[in-house]
Amino acid sequence: MNKQAAQQFNIGIVGLGTVGGGTLEVLTRNKQLIEQRVGQPVVVTNVATRTLRPEQVAGVPVSGTDPFAVANDPNVDLLVETIGGFDPAFEVVRQALANGKHVVTANKALIAERGNELFALAEQHGVCLAYESSVAGGIPIIKTLRDGLAANRIDWLAGIINGTGNYILTEMSAYGRLFADVLKEAQELGYAEADPTFDVEGIDAAHKLTILASIAFGIPLQFDKTYTEGISYVTPEDISYANDLGYVIKHLGIARRTPKGVEMRVHPTLLAKSQLLANVNGVDNAILVHGDAVGSTLYSGPGAGAMATASSVVADIIDLARQQAAGVGKPVYPSLGYTQMETELRVLDIEDVESEYYLRIPVQDKVGVMARIATVLETHNINIEAVIQKESESDEVPIVILTQRAIERELNKALEEISEHAAVCGEIIRMRVEPFHGGGN
Repeated sequence: MNKQAAQQFNIGIVGLGTVGGGTLEVLTRNKQLIEQRVGQPVVVTNVATRTLRPEQVAGVPVSGTDPFAVANDPNVDLLVETIGGFDPAFEVVRQALANGKHVVTANKALIAERGNELFALAEQHGVCLAYESSVAGGIPIIKTLRDGLAANRIDWLAGIINGTGNYILTEMSAYGRLFADVLKEAQELGYAEADPTFDVEGIDAAHKLTILASIAFGIPLQFDKTYTEGISYVTPEDISYANDLGYVIKHLGIARRTPKGVEMRVHPTLLAKSQLLANVNGVDNAILVHGDAVGSTLYSGPGAGAMATASSVVADIIDLARQQAAGVGKPVYPSLGYTQMETELRVLDIEDVESEYYLRIPVQDKVGVMARIATVLETHNINIEAVIQKESESDEVPIVILTQRAIERELNKALEEISEHAAVCGEIIRMRVEPFHGGGN
């Protein structure tokens, strides 16, 4: 790091796309305000980008297209990584940390999948890797979990943490539209990528949930153990049945501490209409957190976009600039908020999770089918809470069942047995239902 820290805090930015460009704009537009809050000049001294727009970097030194030139610049105190992906982002961040520079990143995939390694490197070199902007855009949920709720034992958290998925389900719910039609519109509006897999199949949300769970429970980052399910199978029919039962369907990331271990799962979820998260619509994000002291608190706002994400990037920059201005050499907090991680706390397999369930079972309209299904469920200790079976003009009719709490392993056994019944004439749809009552289970 620059030894002239008391005089000026120097920033290098690699990547000037949506987030990087927004970060530079905020740093420039709010320069006086930022420096009043820090107590010393905060200056962008080096930028590397593949998509240079002269008007965007007026007066800012540019190192061309090589991000390693910024990572190796001895005058840079902090590197902002907004390249995205793993290559070359991982090596650039690793090089900057090894050179004794703080790093701020918006790269949730990098943190979720390689964060353990990078945090250890940052600690080894006495610098900080900050990542507020990696989860939920402009919502300061990382600082809230790590600092604002530090006195609490976090029992659970649940979030709408992908704006694309929330937009799609909102439109399907409001207008009865098909998934494919709304996805196409989301792409045209710029809410979804040309390849929407990360968003609609839950991978983006799983990266974010991995980070949130690690901070909430003090466990190492374990993306590979986060159960992930997308929304592409959700139909207007399911949304309509859920509505009849008093629920809406949201794509949630859920992390919960239980006596058996930690649940980490992303999937479509039925929520009662009265739930706070049930009323977060469009592209907004929201995270509901339950702490043993404070109870349930909700954090909502824009989860993406240039300015919203840049707001969180610059907030991290200000934190580290203040630290340097105060003459604090070593980072004042561990990256994940814990000096000792809970390495013995296991992540549960989805089959060990206990939940309520929504089932839609397509059957031939014959006498005794419902009774047979009820018997199979009862055999596996699964009690029925509610049933919808509407009349149909055809020989096929869906039976919709809401169950009480059951172990997923037992439900899977029951559904396998039910699917073998001669009257079942299509794929059984299963979604989880979450009441979010009080503390941990």
